[in-house]
Amino acid sequence: MLKTKNQRIFLPAFINPLEPKKPAGSKKQFPQPKLDLLQPLRQWLDQIEIQNRKLAKFIAKLIPAQCPFERDIMFFGRKIGHIPPMCKLNPLYNELVYLRFRALCYLVDQCGEDIQSYC
Repeated sequence: MLKTKNQRIFLPAFINPLEPKKPAGSKKQFPQPKLDLLQPLRQWLDQIEIQNRKLAKFIAKLIPAQCPFERDIMFFGRKIGHIPPMCKLNPLYNELVYLRFRALCYLVDQCGEDIQSYC
């Protein structure tokens, strides 16, 4: 408690926000499960089976090996800025990378193809 000229200020009122007090015998409430709208799309991407060379090549070419948005901003040969990779903000990033990996594995294991050109 602080004492000022006219009023007394109770510091705990400013430090701890006012919360409704729970009775001592009450049970903890479980958080509501979050609704994931992209879950069906994630499952569909994970269930794609690559069974032919043409599809595997298409997927390997379609999904880039590294983020195409990452850039260094150069001015007269000097780096003045950097744009970080934004791909990890994509909610389906992990599923797409895994799909590309499965396509490349199919090309190597089943087709015996050199994937150096895709990397």
